[in-house]
Formats: sequence, C-alpha cells, structure tokens
Amino acid sequence: MISIAPAVAGGLIVVFLVSLKPRSEVPARPNVLFIAVDDLRPELGCYGDGLVKSPNIDRLAASGLLFERAYCQQAVCSPSRTSLLTGLRPDSTRVYDLTTHFRTTVPDVVTLPQHFKNNGYVTAWWGKLYHANLTDPISWTLQGEQMEPKSNWRAYATEASKQIAARHDGAGPAFERAELPDNAYPDGKIAEKAIETLRAIRDKPNAARPFFLAVGFYKPHLPFNAPKKYWDLYQRSDFKLPTRQTPPDDAPALASTGWGELRSYAGIPAQGPLPDEQAQELIHGYHACVSYTDAQIGKVLDELKRLGLEDNTIVVLWGDHGWKLGDYGQWCKHTNFEIDTRVPLMVRVPGMKTAGQKTRALVEMVDLYPFLCDAANLPKPAHLQGDSFAPLLAKPGLAWKESALSQYPRGNDTMGYSLRTDRYRFTKWVKSDGTVVAAELYDLKKDPNSTANVAQKNAYRTLLPKLEAQLAKKRQSAL
Repeated sequence: MISIAPAVAGGLIVVFLVSLKPRSEVPARPNVLFIAVDDLRPELGCYGDGLVKSPNIDRLAASGLLFERAYCQQAVCSPSRTSLLTGLRPDSTRVYDLTTHFRTTVPDVVTLPQHFKNNGYVTAWWGKLYHANLTDPISWTLQGEQMEPKSNWRAYATEASKQIAARHDGAGPAFERAELPDNAYPDGKIAEKAIETLRAIRDKPNAARPFFLAVGFYKPHLPFNAPKKYWDLYQRSDFKLPTRQTPPDDAPALASTGWGELRSYAGIPAQGPLPDEQAQELIHGYHACVSYTDAQIGKVLDELKRLGLEDNTIVVLWGDHGWKLGDYGQWCKHTNFEIDTRVPLMVRVPGMKTAGQKTRALVEMVDLYPFLCDAANLPKPAHLQGDSFAPLLAKPGLAWKESALSQYPRGNDTMGYSLRTDRYRFTKWVKSDGTVVAAELYDLKKDPNSTANVAQKNAYRTLLPKLEAQLAKKRQSAL
C-alpha cells in the first residue's frame, strides 16, 4: 500500500512513504517523465528549423523517436489536454471549451495518470497539465501546484507590467523582457519543483518505484514573458513576417479566427492587422519563450540523468496544439488549419533501437495513452479510442494510420471536423441537425502551406466522396 503526503517547508518537498515494499520486491517497470509544453509549434531545431534555439529538446529528440506528423484533437488547451489525458475524443468527453470539467461529462473515466496510479505508480505533477483550475486530484498520488499566482495568473514579474495589467482587467502587455532569473516566472519554478520531486522519490530509503512525473510548462503561451537573456539569443532582424497574411483562397469565414486571445492584451489593436514592427516584436518574444522553456526542460533532463534514472525512464514531450504567428493574417490557435492542429511529439523508451530517427506516420494525441500503456507493459483500459503507436518505435517507416481527426466548434451549433490524410486536409462544417454549411480541401502535396481551398475545383470532384466516407468512419469511432 502506497501513501504519499506532500508538505512544503522552506521551499523543499517532504515526501512521506508509508508501508512500502523494499525496492528489491518491486517489479522492475520503467518510470515515466511526461513533459507538456503549451502553444509550442513543431518548429524546433530537431524539426529542421535553423533559427530557433532549442538544444535541450533537440538532444531529447536525438535520443528518441520524433514524430513529424502528430495531430491534436482540438486546437485549444482544455479540449486537447482532456482528450489526451482521458484517451477520448472531444465528441466523447463533450469538452469543447475552457470551462467544462470532464468529470461532469464522463465522471468515471480513468485518466492516463490515474491508470498508472492504479497500477502501482507514484504519480505526481507540477505546472499545467489539465487546463487552468480544472485539476483532477484522483489522478495523482502526490498533489502538485500550477505555480501561476492566482491574483496575477499571467505571471508578470515587473511592477510596470503589473500596473498596466491592473488597469486592463489583468491582461497587461503581450510580452515582458527583463533582467530576471529563470525562477522569476512559473516555468523556472516548475523545473525546480520537478527536480525536487525526482530527488525526493529517488533518494528516500525503500522509496516506491516506479514513478509517473508530469511536468507542464506554460511558455510559449501568451504573454511572452521570459528573462532578457533568452530574448538576447536572437536579433530582431532574424524574424520575418509570414509570406501569407490573408486567409486561404476560397476558404469559408468559419475556417478563420479573429484571434481574440491576443487582442485582449494591452496595446494590441481591437481590430485589423498588427503593425509590422509589433508583429515582428511578438514573433521575437515567442521564440524567446521557446528557448526559455527549452532551458527548463534541459534542467529536468539533466537531473534525471544525474540521479541515475535516465536508463529506466520513458520520456515523452508533447505540445497541446500549434499556434499562428501572423500566418494567414491571424494569431493564436482556434482553427482546424494544419498549422494549429499539428503538434510536436517525441518519445524515448529504454532500450529502443531507433534513437535519433524520425517517423512520418500519422499519429494523434489520443494515441499517447495506449502507447504509454504498452511501453510500461500495463493493460489498456477498454474505453480508449486511440491506437498505440508502439510498433513505430521498432519500425518508424511502418505503414500506419490512414488519417488523423481534429475538430473545432464555431458558436453553439456548428462543428468543423477535419481529416488529415497523407496528402490532404479535408474539413467539413456541420450544424447540429446534420446540415453541411461549408467544406475545405487543401492539397498539401501541391500546396504545402494550404493557401487555397480546392473543395469546389473540378479536379477534386471524384475525391470528395471518398474523403467524406473516410471522415464519417473516423467520426463514428469516437462515439
């Protein structure tokens, strides 16, 4: 029987372990380090981006398997995270917004960390795993903290920013750059807590093994607050504005977003485009935050190795959705576009033979739950709607899924279902009564940046019924 109670004293975590079997009697199962990053585009050194500085994520990818085509189920925080952590698609969780807790819609579902806890793991968390205050205590043995101050959840560190925020309903500047240490912001504190937790679990005599430690980093989510040294890694002139600053040709209005998330910040125009100089500054800030979070991830990975835990720990790093940096003249997420639904994903499993390789197999974030069950040799719950991609670790080029499914609602009565196949992205906008109000088709072989909706073009007329049938089959699997 495992009982762990946390206490915080003098900034240190004290973990009490009661009635534990000696380590020699505990079955040898791998630990899990589960790293989430908010709003992270799959534009990193390991994904071939020559500008962004992400050395720690890159070295993780070099020792694991990188997924080039992984897709979230809905491009906004809570629905995406809920889907991944429950193993259910949004139409099953019925979580489409930032306020609905899945325990009100699927109260008895066993979450990913809860399943590991039920199978003898010590489960712990720090930072952003579920969205905002939508935590789930039953999932965890050791209760962590989100580390965002409640009265200043955007975590401004300078008095100037705090004063602007106080006059602006809490949303101050869209970025902050100051001579501050890493732990002036939540992600620095989260890395410290993760390291303390690793030490506490590892160093206690006869400590329970194995562990599932979830670490959720906030940046590069808005506001782009990061210590100045990470801004200084880049020159402003490094950053160019997107070449495409208008929506795709012939795309329905439903496809786009008004990027209200960014517009809520002080100094951002209430309507219309951003001035070029301001857009360039925000792109700079986004990259500074990527490098800042990369450094925090590096600290945790280094401690995992220093403690001698690396060789028996599965490491997963994932993003909850993509993010637009002026692409199509838009910002933030909240669409079914490829740039919003495609996410970074990499896994490292002890003893894997494909370290440093990449796979172009289509995978979905709902597949991560069953994969981790296989990787840890745990039974898979019957409710899971994804497919374990464990075979890809042995054969990254293996023929795999035909498609990935994402969705995004518009208002209370319209849902856009988006199918990503090897070549195409097909999106169908459907009202609750089944009426189809719009369709999109992007030929990513001919048009990799999705600049034109070709759903009405004669050349694709015979293809559409096939994609519609494929989409219907995929949607049915979520019911």
